[in-house]
Amino acid sequence: MVALTKRAKAANEAVDREKIYGVDEAIKVLKDLASKSKFDETIDIAVNLGVDPRHADQMVRGVISLPAGTGKETRVAVFAKDAKADEAKEAGADVVGAEDLMETMQGGDLNFDRVIATPDMMGVVGRLGKILGPKGLMPNPKLGTVTPNVGQAVKDAKGGQIEYRVEKAGILHNGIGKASFKEADIRKNFDALMNAVVKAKPSGAKGKYVKKVGLSSTMGPGLKIDLGEIEGA
Repeated sequence: MVALTKRAKAANEAVDREKIYGVDEAIKVLKDLASKSKFDETIDIAVNLGVDPRHADQMVRGVISLPAGTGKETRVAVFAKDAKADEAKEAGADVVGAEDLMETMQGGDLNFDRVIATPDMMGVVGRLGKILGPKGLMPNPKLGTVTPNVGQAVKDAKGGQIEYRVEKAGILHNGIGKASFKEADIRKNFDALMNAVVKAKPSGAKGKYVKKVGLSSTMGPGLKIDLGEIEGA
């Protein structure tokens, strides 16, 4: 068993792990605990959904722009050529290339949060399926990452757009801001993500859809959230 640090023990003792918290109360508690940290912790959300993502009609996945942003730098790689490559660079892409970028990624350089491609580059990108797929980085037209409008896609990615995707166990994890954010901004991001997840309820979902929601900070304890505060849950 991993020994808890003094700070972790104090944080656990400061909260009631069995209590059902209102969203605003949970955010305040986590911000107060994180204020004692030496770095700006991320506020994370975990949503337990009543789906089995092994079935195509129960997959929950999409993109959303968090109204208050993510609070972190998003590294974006773009597969494009000629004028579209210039457009991506002007929009702020970190790396732009074609076959050369493919070779770089095949060599193990995958230090990116988002990979975008123009449609004509998918023949090149397709060779990276086994590398990008498992990391959730494979460009996908349904997520807006395969598009001729690469400039806007880069701006969206840099401006607070995130991808949400349910994992094998039916749990969805995402960061919704930093502890340094104002409480109201974290709440805006929480509401935006939860609204998107509720609207994305798949046709194959049976019974209770949103089963549990928890909020935590990077180093803090997890707090159970009152589902009654989530519209449509």
